[in-house]
Amino acid sequence: MTAKTRADLASATRIVVKVGSSSISGEASWRIPMIVQALTAAHRRGAEVILVSSGAIATGIPFLALDARPTDLATQQAAAAVGQNVLVFRYQEALRPFGIVAGQVLLTTGDLENPTSRSNARRAMDRLLSLRILPIVNENDTVATQEIRFGDNDRLAALVAQLVNADALVLLSDVDSLYTKPPTDPDARPIDTIAADSDLAGLEFGAAVVNSVGTGGAATKVSAARLAAASGIGVLVTSADLVGKALEGAPIGTWFDPAIAG
Repeated sequence: MTAKTRADLASATRIVVKVGSSSISGEASWRIPMIVQALTAAHRRGAEVILVSSGAIATGIPFLALDARPTDLATQQAAAAVGQNVLVFRYQEALRPFGIVAGQVLLTTGDLENPTSRSNARRAMDRLLSLRILPIVNENDTVATQEIRFGDNDRLAALVAQLVNADALVLLSDVDSLYTKPPTDPDARPIDTIAADSDLAGLEFGAAVVNSVGTGGAATKVSAARLAAASGIGVLVTSADLVGKALEGAPIGTWFDPAIAG
């Protein structure tokens, strides 16, 4: 059942949740058990949950004895190869007390653009969910090149939500909601709901931000949310710290109304 309001998240059958690098890597890795606990609560009530998690490169950086995110593609790929392994291990360790098994799914743009690969990805994801496995999806940074990347995992999450016909998409951020201006601006006001046909031209979401561990920003979340909402998928944007309340349908964050097929 498509989530038409944020309250419907509490009963949604199939939910995609996306978390960014800055929320779960480095000193922020303590959030992984917290996020897992929230996902587990939804899983236990019968929901099918898919986690799209950034963080492979950021997680791999200290294991390669690097001081910062690498700028060359080869080292980024090496960091991703090491970091993805560690990242999924951390998720699995957090899931272990709940008796839930994680399944790793790495995708490239080609996997979703090629009809055969797309069908295979959909079939694999459906089967994982039917087996009550929790798929953890990330871009396959080890083989992706700059020319064929998704661009950011917010967009990947929206495409995955479309792929699996999700009822809802939850994009976790560093702030509690989207604002009319950058949150540091004293005139900024939180946005409660964005209708499917809203004109956002007067709002200042800012450009995509690249920080020390990841890429993204409010603009990428708005773009991804509108992509999913246009497909009839309700989207909530809120803080990673509020993931538990988000999946309980609490009145938090910014909700994007799903487009209703006419």
